[in-house]
Amino acid sequence: MKVFVVLSALLAVSFAQYCYNDVVGICGTRGVDLKNCHAKYGAIDALMFDLQSYANAHISRSFDYLLMSTHFGNYEQSREGFEKLFRKLSDSTWDNAIDLIKYIAKRGGTMNFSARKPEEEVPQDNTVELYELGALARGLDIQKKLAEEAFTIHSGATRRPEGYHDPEVSSYLEEHFVHQQAEQVRKLAGYSSDLKRLLTPNKQASLSLFLFDEYLQKVV
Repeated sequence: MKVFVVLSALLAVSFAQYCYNDVVGICGTRGVDLKNCHAKYGAIDALMFDLQSYANAHISRSFDYLLMSTHFGNYEQSREGFEKLFRKLSDSTWDNAIDLIKYIAKRGGTMNFSARKPEEEVPQDNTVELYELGALARGLDIQKKLAEEAFTIHSGATRRPEGYHDPEVSSYLEEHFVHQQAEQVRKLAGYSSDLKRLLTPNKQASLSLFLFDEYLQKVV
């Protein structure tokens, strides 16, 4: 009996000022206000805006890729390989946005679709009707920008003062974004470099573009 009493006392002290304290406090009252019974911990509040903005950036870039895909898929361009490449990039970027929103909810937050960093509010160039090499360069720039933003959020989660860092956010970004984006950047850089070499010394640019588009249809 004494052991039970001591254990109960220790538990009461351990849970003071937390969810347990809220539950005990509402016993015998009509209102239920559990302010501390949420999934937030670590530095998630400090990182929430960055995560929301990052999700919104993925949504915007997904539509950019989709428009580029549509451009190459029309009857005038008829570049099925480029269409397939940018469609795949659009889908994967959209899936990443959905995954980010789910992660925000998992950590006790809500999605704010208005959260944007200043550089994301006004894109420098909205042109999506690009020639093939320019489109690859634009796609590469988008991936690099998203990858660098992941680094920025990761840095904020790992370099905060002791007691406020959030290694869970760092781990999530590494697993779901950092490694994947490194692979995407490498592929797009390779495609851009290969196409540039084909076009530079070659007077038959149309044939080179046709063959490269056929290549993309097979490898993407």
